[in-house]
Amino acid sequence: MIFLYNLAISLLYAAIAIAAIFNPKARKLFIGHRHLLKRLRGAINPEEPILWFHAASTGEFEQGRPVIEEIRKQYPQYKILLTFFSPSGYEAKKNYAGADYIFYMPFDFSWTVRKFYKIVKPRAVFFIKYEFWYNFIHCAHKAGIPVFCFSAIFRSNHFFFRWYGVWHRKLLYEFSYIFVQNQQSKELLNGIGVKQVMVCGDTRFDRVAQIANASKHLPIVESFAGSAKVLVAGSTWPADENLLVRYFHENLVGKEHIKYIIVPHEVDDEQHLNDLSTMFGEKAIRYSQTSSEQKIESYQVLIIDMIGILSSVYRFGYIAYIGGGFGKGIHNILEAATYGIPVVFGPKYEKFQEALDLTQRKGAYSIENYKQLTQTLDMLLYDNQTYQQACTVCKAYVQENIGSTQKILLQIKPWLER
Repeated sequence: MIFLYNLAISLLYAAIAIAAIFNPKARKLFIGHRHLLKRLRGAINPEEPILWFHAASTGEFEQGRPVIEEIRKQYPQYKILLTFFSPSGYEAKKNYAGADYIFYMPFDFSWTVRKFYKIVKPRAVFFIKYEFWYNFIHCAHKAGIPVFCFSAIFRSNHFFFRWYGVWHRKLLYEFSYIFVQNQQSKELLNGIGVKQVMVCGDTRFDRVAQIANASKHLPIVESFAGSAKVLVAGSTWPADENLLVRYFHENLVGKEHIKYIIVPHEVDDEQHLNDLSTMFGEKAIRYSQTSSEQKIESYQVLIIDMIGILSSVYRFGYIAYIGGGFGKGIHNILEAATYGIPVVFGPKYEKFQEALDLTQRKGAYSIENYKQLTQTLDMLLYDNQTYQQACTVCKAYVQENIGSTQKILLQIKPWLER
């Protein structure tokens, strides 16, 4: 099986090398791995104690961030190495001040892994959520380096729990500790003999609470929102936007007390931003095109074309619509829910525990088509009792799930203080 695994990694590397010829994202990944170990060797001081955190991309990084920052606070003697597999994650966070070293993660070849550990010599390894690289985990375990996984979530249909997943289960036994989001995950792991498991919840709750407490001052958005009921649509894709545009034209034109703030997932796609503005018409304005001379409050739609402010924009929301639910899956709903506002999203949300919980509690609503969107938004906009109940549910849900980071640090304390 190890031969087949290494063969699969080789084929993955070859596929990325070929794709790099045509695909900009693959090219960034391929270039990022060029002379990677040499650059690591030149950057890292072998005399310093290092903790290694690995995140697949930006979303996983945000889950790991509270743990990274709390460890820096409590254990300043350690240096932090942060790695990414995804170019989008690396590019977005390569200047993150909370880590001492930020690199791509080398490909999981057995010979590369041995060289990596010889250079880095980490005192502990942390994989965030869904990262199960055989050679990295096995080599660390064999060398006596503690390996942790946190904010993990497991489902019965995962390959670990299938007949063909027996070999892969060896990885789970080699973790020093696995911190999972829910009781179901723990029971699944216990059922295959993995006992070093603790239910700690999702560290993203700690992160969104931090974000809410330190939200950015946005005078343009504040002036635009005024006292209106604002629907903030975050990380939207065309399938989401088509529904929202239709609802606007059929239900909100002339109702100046109800406004939209749209934050597309791709805020740097100039053509799409212009098309979106045109779809809404003369009542829409782009954030970058506002000026102090304009009466921003006279517009009814504000299109955000700037990176890094979405989490703070949710503060002005009356309702949040989260994009992605008509594609691969919804984006982060907790950034909105932490402000105690109802959340609406498309049908693909089953892999997100917080979405499952909040829909069950009536703090969030999933829609499958335009008719359901209309019914849901009308209900939240005009039925005050239902709206207030949804607000209470969202606020309470976030508050009751804060604290995962401290649970993890308490459990790993013996390893960090060796």
